Amino acid sequence: MQIEMTIKGLMVDPITNMPIVILRDKDGQRVLPIWVGIFEANAIALQIENIATPRPMTHDLLRNVIHDLHASVQKIVVCDLQENTFYALIYLSMNGDTLAIDARPSDAIALALRTRAPIFVEDAVIDNAKTLDPSADKADADRLHKWLESLDPEDLGKYKM
Repeated sequence: MQIEMTIKGLMVDPITNMPIVILRDKDGQRVLPIWVGIFEANAIALQIENIATPRPMTHDLLRNVIHDLHASVQKIVVCDLQENTFYALIYLSMNGDTLAIDARPSDAIALALRTRAPIFVEDAVIDNAKTLDPSADKADADRLHKWLESLDPEDLGKYKM
């Protein structure tokens, strides 16, 4: 089953100093942190903050190409988690057909923001992510889990890069 999610925040993991996109379901019951690269986080942050760039960024270019081909992004789905790596699909509608295109979740999310497409996560991904250990050090992983659990909803709307 797919669960619709929204971006609740973009922040930096205090343990690894890597950016994290925080996805949350509409009811606020389920949260999924996805670690992303700094450049991908920047592309997401620019769109969250509605900051225009003088020239199209890669995700803007992709949006423009999709539009010029008379296609549309129907949704993106974070569909799998294998060996601590998330996978996503971008669903395009073109000429009455639906195409599913493999993508990194960070790129799919950046595109979804630009096209106002909904973001979904497979139920199994959320369940499997609960056992995800992003750090090789168990003490760091425990501290990170405690930090994520203690986040104030007010903090989730902020990000620092």
